[in-house]
Amino acid sequence: MDHLSYKTISVNKATADQKWVVIDASSAVLGRLASQIASILRGKHKPSYTPHVACGDNVIVINCDKIRLTGKKWTDKVYVRHTGYPGGQRFTTPKELYEKSSIRIVENAVRGMLPKNRLGRKLFNNLYCYEGAEHPHTAQEPTEVKLKY
Repeated sequence: MDHLSYKTISVNKATADQKWVVIDASSAVLGRLASQIASILRGKHKPSYTPHVACGDNVIVINCDKIRLTGKKWTDKVYVRHTGYPGGQRFTTPKELYEKSSIRIVENAVRGMLPKNRLGRKLFNNLYCYEGAEHPHTAQEPTEVKLKY
């Protein structure tokens, strides 16, 4: 019996097979979309998933301006940030954030679902969000993924 055939193969940075994926966010619910994007960024859909390595795919999200929020979240949900100074706590609603840039809403949701460490920051760099249907990554030949909402 060959014992070497039963070894667990761990992916590293050099052997990770990272592909490019396009996701259309039009009429998608924000939380459901963000959880599936975070899973693809981590690489959990791959059989070679390794928890401590960035082995996920590069994700391009188009039509971020057509995102949906259910209930009264456009006005009642609050994003909290701090400037670092005393009394520097700032509050923003998704409606105010959408007027500045709808990309930030998707980015905040996905960032919150990634690990809060060096790996999470590295995975977040593999996310590319765009407001329209066009993106500048055609040279990478991304495959389109239909997500289940």
